[in-house]
Amino acid sequence: MNIENRPDRTTDAAPQSVKRRHVFYIPGYDPFPPRRYRELYRCESTDQARISGYRIEQRPRKSDGPYGWTVTSEVDGHTTKAEVTILEWSDIVKNSMQAGILSTYVLLVKTAWVYLSTGVLFRLFRLRAGPGIAAMYPVIMLLGQLLTALAAAGLVGWAMSALIPAWLAYLLGLAVIPPILQGFRKIDGRFFVHYLLLDFAFTAKHRGRNPPELEARLDDFVDVISAALRDENYDEVLVVGHSSGVHLGVSVLARLIRAGHAGQTGKLAFLSLGHAVPMQSYLPEAQDLREDLRYLSQRDELFWLDVTAPGDGCCYALCDPVSSSGAAPATGKRWPLMISAAFTQSLTPQTYRKYKRRYFRLHFQYLCAFDAPRDYDYFLITAGPLSLADRYGGRKPSASVSHACYLPESQRLP
Repeated sequence: MNIENRPDRTTDAAPQSVKRRHVFYIPGYDPFPPRRYRELYRCESTDQARISGYRIEQRPRKSDGPYGWTVTSEVDGHTTKAEVTILEWSDIVKNSMQAGILSTYVLLVKTAWVYLSTGVLFRLFRLRAGPGIAAMYPVIMLLGQLLTALAAAGLVGWAMSALIPAWLAYLLGLAVIPPILQGFRKIDGRFFVHYLLLDFAFTAKHRGRNPPELEARLDDFVDVISAALRDENYDEVLVVGHSSGVHLGVSVLARLIRAGHAGQTGKLAFLSLGHAVPMQSYLPEAQDLREDLRYLSQRDELFWLDVTAPGDGCCYALCDPVSSSGAAPATGKRWPLMISAAFTQSLTPQTYRKYKRRYFRLHFQYLCAFDAPRDYDYFLITAGPLSLADRYGGRKPSASVSHACYLPESQRLP
């Protein structure tokens, strides 16, 4: 498909509808500072513009308030400016990641108990195996690391038993366990074992409810987005949630609309990327999230596009986050419109093979450049001349969208 005929470009039937846009990005469970996302956007947007034949540039934004930057694009003769703001909660993430080695194993037991005793893990496996395997990965790896440390302690004790009494030798051998486990933790950037466990532990700690400090932060997000909606300079206010940021975005937008801040302007849009909503919505105390999902799915104040990809093993690809959470209303459900980013078709075979086993890199592909983009281009969505509604309003859902739900009847909304 040549550039001029791609469905994500402006056409005579869809003239420029956005000259100025405000984008609010809600990260997932990520301890890194917001500037990481600015650098990712700068590098990947440059690559995508070169591949797809448009112009885009980025400059820092120096102002009070949340961290962000300004983007200017030129697409088919149309100039669009976008303000990108990161709605940060990395400080909350960092505070949740302070567990020592012993505390990590205590969290492992507690988190596994929540998911197993409630039956959630088995239901999640039925919904889609990939994320269930991701949930089991830190359990298996941490137990494997502990067994390795114990084996090393036994070997040291056996070697020392030739010189000192056996009971003392094996007791002294236990001293090697902490440094070995600390060593595994120091290289966790390669394996993401502790990171994944802490992510699941954060979700499971309150059995599906957000902790108080996060609830307060979501209220702050509502205030910031509401101010942008009142600003007549913006033609579109686009909220983007990635990974765990999706269910946070759902709750933020539900609060915003309930409070009457969205109005009927038609400029509010929601882009959810790589969602893992069932990891929280299946927990027994996630009633508020399920109610927010139902509420948002029926509202006409926004346009909601959900993008996932079967190649992303960390998300519930093409699983409707509303229906799969037992929150779909009997009538009146409008959202989300679900499409696939189709990694295997929009990346060259060489690129896909390069990232195929790098699961976390693939989980961030939604925010990156594609070798042969189809109708999903993150940078045209966030900085291009069409609103999300105009770009995808006539789009049919991708094939194989699943509406399956494996929640017990007692947890589904009536």
